[in-house]
Amino acid sequence: MTDLPLNRTIALSLFTAVLREGRPLEEQADLLTRPLDPRDRGFVRMLVATTLRRLGQIDMVINHFLDKPMPAKLAPVRDIMRLGAAQILFLDTPGHAVVDTSVELVKRGKLAPYSGLANAVLRRISRDGAMIRDRIDAARFNTPKWLWLDWCDRYGEETAHRIGQAHLAEAPLDITLRDPATAADWTGPLAAEPLPGGSLRRLAGGAVYDLPGFTDGHWWVQDAAAALPVRLMGDLTGKTVADLCAAPGGKTLQLAAGGATVTAVDRSARRLRRVSENLARTGLTATLIDADATEWRPEALLDAVLLDAPCSATGTIRRHPDVARHKRPDDVAALAETQAALLAAAAEMVKPGGMLIYCTCSLQKAEGEDQIAAALAAGLPWQRDPIRAEELPGLENALTPDGDVRTLPCHLEERGGMDGFFIARLRRT
Repeated sequence: MTDLPLNRTIALSLFTAVLREGRPLEEQADLLTRPLDPRDRGFVRMLVATTLRRLGQIDMVINHFLDKPMPAKLAPVRDIMRLGAAQILFLDTPGHAVVDTSVELVKRGKLAPYSGLANAVLRRISRDGAMIRDRIDAARFNTPKWLWLDWCDRYGEETAHRIGQAHLAEAPLDITLRDPATAADWTGPLAAEPLPGGSLRRLAGGAVYDLPGFTDGHWWVQDAAAALPVRLMGDLTGKTVADLCAAPGGKTLQLAAGGATVTAVDRSARRLRRVSENLARTGLTATLIDADATEWRPEALLDAVLLDAPCSATGTIRRHPDVARHKRPDDVAALAETQAALLAAAAEMVKPGGMLIYCTCSLQKAEGEDQIAAALAAGLPWQRDPIRAEELPGLENALTPDGDVRTLPCHLEERGGMDGFFIARLRRT
């Protein structure tokens, strides 16, 4: 047997952990790629993320070159071929090198008799796969069917196609500044451009920790859409605010930087440690509470609550391609129950006249528009405080007729898109 590059074996382990075991891509990538140097770590993450983004196309190409369907017991062989096909079709890796390392991976497992199958299929993909790839509607067939149908019904087929297209590209790096007034000072050092809403966007690569201003706490990473909810809360100086389901803490940092007295509540002590680390790095302060937000109550009623509710996260697929492979319709239904309970709990935390910002990073109506409609219909003590066009300069097309915000991955598409978010602003009656 020939020497097998460590990065290929780790890529297979990572892909298996994500696709077969349902583990989060970023968490597993951080864990499994530690033995590698930075360049190989980047390659492994890119390979696995690309395979997940393009899985529909990849499977269709593989199936085209199979004489008969592969039985379930050959799932490890298919996964090796998937990673190989991703390299050939989308990462411009020389075909002969991909074939050799992929066949060697099969031989190292218990399915060595099928190395000939992997060899034959990948050689055919190397020769003719691009022709098959280019015939496939990438936006449609890389989107799981249930999501495609839901988005077509909700947004129309043209917009669903644009959403699917947005998911095919790696998301750029979005930055929230501790002091928004210093934006002009950071565009040059960070090679970034300002976006509508106040975020900075860096298109070039590079390790976050090595970029100017990060270690000193001048900024943090946060998608442009995720930064909008706090910005729609207005002047926070001296306000008491709870950030419910707060981890990983970008909104907690925004609230604290805006002058609020912040209580960050999350039921995961492990995830709250990350919030604590970011607060320490940025020099900001907040009280951290490890508790279930449906049960926790503040000692005194608050001026405002920010509820970034647990959701299916289907609005973040461009940034987290594993989400498309992990979530199911049943997940949306179960999470909708939790969201309704959190909305009811938040009503008991806010002063009369106080504000609630409800948001989810989901494209599913059941986790956004339907939640607010149900809460108002059920008689919860909320009324809409409609968001106005002048509060969203450059993103006016994200406003709904009800005065909510619905960002889509295809918004700002000419500048790299943004996460899908639903945001509603309510007042306690």
